[in-house]
Amino acid sequence: MFAFRQSLCAVLMSIVVCSLVLVRGGVMAADEDAKLLIGWATTDITPDQPVLLSGQFHARISGGVMDPVTATALALESPRDGSRLVMVSCDLSTMHDAVRDGVRERLRRDLPELDPMAVLLFATHTHSGPVTQILERYRPGRELIRHPYGVELDAMNPIDYVEWATARIADAVARAWRGRAPGGIAFGLGHAVVGQNRLIAYRPGHSQMYGKTDHPDFSHVEGYEDHALNILATYDRDRRLTGLVINVACPSQVSESIYQVSADFWHDTRLELRRRLGDELFVLPQTAPSGDQSPHVLVDKRAEARMERITGRSRRQQIATRIADGVAAILPFVEKEIEFSPKLQHRVETVELPRREVPEADSIQAAAEAERQRKTYEDMLQKLQSDPEVREKPNWYRDITRAHSLMKRHERVAERFELQQAHPNLPIEVHVARLGDMAFASNPFEFYLDYSLQIQSRSKAVQTFVIQLAGPGSYLPTLRSVAGGAYGAVPASTEVGPESGRQLVEWTVDAINKFWD
Repeated sequence: MFAFRQSLCAVLMSIVVCSLVLVRGGVMAADEDAKLLIGWATTDITPDQPVLLSGQFHARISGGVMDPVTATALALESPRDGSRLVMVSCDLSTMHDAVRDGVRERLRRDLPELDPMAVLLFATHTHSGPVTQILERYRPGRELIRHPYGVELDAMNPIDYVEWATARIADAVARAWRGRAPGGIAFGLGHAVVGQNRLIAYRPGHSQMYGKTDHPDFSHVEGYEDHALNILATYDRDRRLTGLVINVACPSQVSESIYQVSADFWHDTRLELRRRLGDELFVLPQTAPSGDQSPHVLVDKRAEARMERITGRSRRQQIATRIADGVAAILPFVEKEIEFSPKLQHRVETVELPRREVPEADSIQAAAEAERQRKTYEDMLQKLQSDPEVREKPNWYRDITRAHSLMKRHERVAERFELQQAHPNLPIEVHVARLGDMAFASNPFEFYLDYSLQIQSRSKAVQTFVIQLAGPGSYLPTLRSVAGGAYGAVPASTEVGPESGRQLVEWTVDAINKFWD
C-alpha cells in the first residue's frame, strides 16, 4: 500500500511539474511573442561632387560640404500585434515622391518580406540639402524635370542624385529591418527654445515673413510657438540606450543661404547628444508642423547675439545644446518606465483634400506675371548663349535661375484654374501609428503649427508626435495667416487651404483615436 502511495505521489508530482513547465513554457512563448523588435541603421547621403542645393528661388551649386547629410531608419515590429513600421528621417528639404517611391521600389525587389507601405519617410527641411525634385508635385501625368532651373549647370543632375541616394536609403532600411532585436521603448516630454514664429503682423492688418520688429507699425508676432521636445528613447534587452527620436516644431534652416551641403542644426545636435550619451547613439529627427516657424531670431536679436558671443556657441550650437539639455533632463525619469511589449499599430491611407481654389482673375494675373518673368528669363538666356564668357563670372547663374523659378511659380498658379476643374481634390498619403501610449501622425505639407496643436489636444494618446514633410511639401496655412497675406499663405505657396487643414485635422484625430477605441 505504501509503495502504491509512493508511486501515485510520483506520478502526481510528475504531472504537476510537467504542467508547470508547460505553463511556464507558454508564458515564455507569450512573452517572446509580445516583445517589441527594434532595429536601427544610418547612412551617409552626402554627394561626392557639386550638387544643386534646395531652398531658394535662385540656384545654388554646392562648393563643398560643411557637414554630412544623412538618412536614419528605425524599424519596429510587434509579432503579437502583427504590425510593422519603419520611420526614415532624411536631411533633405522635402520628401519628394521620386525619393519615397524610389526607396519603396528597391525594397520591393530587395526586401520582399517587408511591405514598402509600412515605410514612412520624411525630411528635416534643411535648406542646404541636395535638390531632389525631379517631378512636378501634385500634378497628374508628370514628366521628369531634367533642368529644374531652366539652364544647364555644372553640378550633379538631381535625377542622378535621386538614383544614388535612394539606393543608400533603401539599404539603410534593409539593414535596420534585418538587424531588429528585442528591445524596449520609453517616452517623455521636454522643452527647448528652437523654433519661433516667423510671421510679423503690423497695425494695418497685414503680416510679413521675417518682417522687421523695430518698425513703428509692428503690432505682434502672428502665431503661437511650441517649444516642446517630444522624445522617444529605445533600449536593448539590457536596458542600454540605443537611439532617440526627437520631434521639434522647427525646420533646420539656420544655415539656409550657404553654398555648402549641410544638415544644419541637426548635425550639431547629433554631435552633442553623442558626446553626452555615447558615440553609437542613433538620432532620428522629426520636424513637427512648423510652416510658420523658423530658428531665426526676430525679437531680442542683440541679446541673442551677445549670448552667442559670451558662450562661444554659434546659433546652431546654441540650439543643439538646448535640445541636448532637454533630453538629458528627462531621460533619467523616463527610463524608469521602459516598456518591452508596447502595442504597435500602423495605418496608411490616401486622403483626398479639396484644392485651394484660384479665382479666374488671379489666374489671369498670374499668367501675365509669368509672361513678364519669361521675357526676363529668355533675354538672359539669349545673352548667355551669345556670350559664353558670362559663365566665368562668380554665381553667374543666380539671376537667370531666379527668373526661371518665378516664371514657373506663376505658371503653376495660372494652370491651377483649369486643373481644379478637372481635379478638384488633391490625394495625399497619410500615416498614423500607435506605439504604447504614443501616437504618430504624418502629413506631406509645411503644416502650420495651429493644426498640430489641434491634433495633439484631441488625441487620446498620452503623447502625440505629428510629423510634417512626409511628402513633397507646399504650405498649409491657417485662416488668420491667409488674412495676413504673408508668403506661405498666398495661392502661389499653397496647393490646399484652411478648409483642407481642418479636414486633415479631423481625419487624423479620428484615425488616432480609433487605435484606443
